[in-house]
Amino acid sequence: MVEPVSQNTSEDEPDRPEEERPTRASRRGRSGSKKFGKVNKKRSFWKELPILIVVALVLTILIQQFLAKVYMIPSGSMESTLHGCAGCTGDRILVDRITYDFTDPGPGDVVVFKGPPAWAGEIDAPESSNIFVSGFRALGSLIGFAPPDERDFVKRIIAVGGQTVQCCDNNRVVVDGKALDEPYVHWEEGMAPTEKTFEPVKVPAGYVWVMGDNRNNSSDSRFQGGGGVNGAVPVDNIIGKARVIVLPPGRWGGVSDHNPQANAQPLALGAPAWQQGLPLGVGIAAAWPVVFLGRRMSSGVRKAVDRRR
Repeated sequence: MVEPVSQNTSEDEPDRPEEERPTRASRRGRSGSKKFGKVNKKRSFWKELPILIVVALVLTILIQQFLAKVYMIPSGSMESTLHGCAGCTGDRILVDRITYDFTDPGPGDVVVFKGPPAWAGEIDAPESSNIFVSGFRALGSLIGFAPPDERDFVKRIIAVGGQTVQCCDNNRVVVDGKALDEPYVHWEEGMAPTEKTFEPVKVPAGYVWVMGDNRNNSSDSRFQGGGGVNGAVPVDNIIGKARVIVLPPGRWGGVSDHNPQANAQPLALGAPAWQQGLPLGVGIAAAWPVVFLGRRMSSGVRKAVDRRR
């Protein structure tokens, strides 16, 4: 005989889901644990942030010391290739520090270098007595957001060791008897567009001769150290080759390394351009009398031979 199903089973067999249903206290505990987890995550982020900053700075310093470094252009000596002046936003350039580990610096390269002891700085970099100001300035210079050390220069290589450089031929710099092709030369507004003349200088081995693109407003090998051989820069002083203008955004682009010696023109012993065609003109003018006299002499010889016959 089938027993009827009882409507009230709570006494004999308690409802299982009812036992598992979370109480108000347990729900409060779970919500509290979620909030605690969020707080922990926030705290862990703020704890890790200083570590991330330190790691980023260390990596930046290592990269700039051994691979590439950002430099700020502090003066206008390389106008208009590189922009810089006192009180304005100078270009920031990326300098390749590893190229010259495998190749030698060459004519046309724009390089950053440490000035030799005889060189005077192009910019004034007064030292602050405040240790914090000095520290921040040093850090800014290290990562390229402050003016560089006053002993750092940026110029273009004109001649290398063993070559002889002088000026001028028709307002052109001459290397090993050939006038250079320099499309990058800039003339300062309000100043005469003329090169500074100087006597021939043979660049010592292991040195380079450098000049600014802003040719009449640059303190370079022509003047530094009293000029002459003392103006040459040791290759070992070169920090790296300027590759790219990275800031400001409107100036972004590569830095020209046009070789001025590639299309250099031989000199005509210092003669003006209009005189260089004189030999050809004289040769053409003298050719007609020579031909005419030659024909007359030939005709006379033939007549004399005929008479003897």
